[in-house]
Amino acid sequence: MSPVVVGVDDSEECLRAVEWAAGEAGRRRQPLQILHAFIWPLLGVPLGPAPGAPPEGGLRHAAERILATALARAQKVAPDIEVTTSLPEGEPATALLHRSHQAELLVVGSRGLGEVGGLLLGSVGARLGSEAACPVVVVRGPVTPRGPVVVGIADDGESEALLAFAFAHAARTANVLMLAHVSTERSASPRSLALPEHRLARWQERYPAVTIVQESLTGQRGRTLTHAASEASLLVVGSHHRHELSALMHGSVSQTVLHHATCPVAIIPVHR
Repeated sequence: MSPVVVGVDDSEECLRAVEWAAGEAGRRRQPLQILHAFIWPLLGVPLGPAPGAPPEGGLRHAAERILATALARAQKVAPDIEVTTSLPEGEPATALLHRSHQAELLVVGSRGLGEVGGLLLGSVGARLGSEAACPVVVVRGPVTPRGPVVVGIADDGESEALLAFAFAHAARTANVLMLAHVSTERSASPRSLALPEHRLARWQERYPAVTIVQESLTGQRGRTLTHAASEASLLVVGSHHRHELSALMHGSVSQTVLHHATCPVAIIPVHR
């Protein structure tokens, strides 16, 4: 089975991501893999304890403690799932991008996500959101398990992949699904933005327990979706860009919400 993979460091934000990932792995009935990228061997620094220091000191033992703490947190949230840990040597984003080809889902915390500087300096979440081969969830702020799942839909070219992810998640969490149709044109009518009834009926037949709300919104897409998801349990958006600098320069919706949303953000790769 393809695992849910969560990247961790020693921050509280990443431990919240572990909790979210463990809960999601449990809902999906998939194994969870906790990954901590161990970059120090590549830098040629000593990995063991310093001379005269306790034997449990040193960088390698510190990395192993990070994994042990995350493992305990995951097992507390979802005791019935299979959980493994991994300590690959390498830079965090590169290690996680490599795992994205075998993972069902990647999860990371929001540590290091700032404004433009965070993007240019290569924050892990920003890079994964634009380059990963599988969906990515960036866990931001306090997690609200009860709240609508909001999916931002701008056009038909991306809506199927987003709807598939959002409907499945709403069904697993028993939350309302809000279809947020965002247009930058103030002249667009609500009817023209709504999902056609025959398409909506197909999804409703597949997920009969999901309650659907459609909202037609106008404004800058990233900011408008961020506002619409202010009380959401998850915001789902698409990513067209395969490089984070390209996403930044082209005003990517996924990168905008990644830096401003107050709830976990799911970024779905969209291939046209």
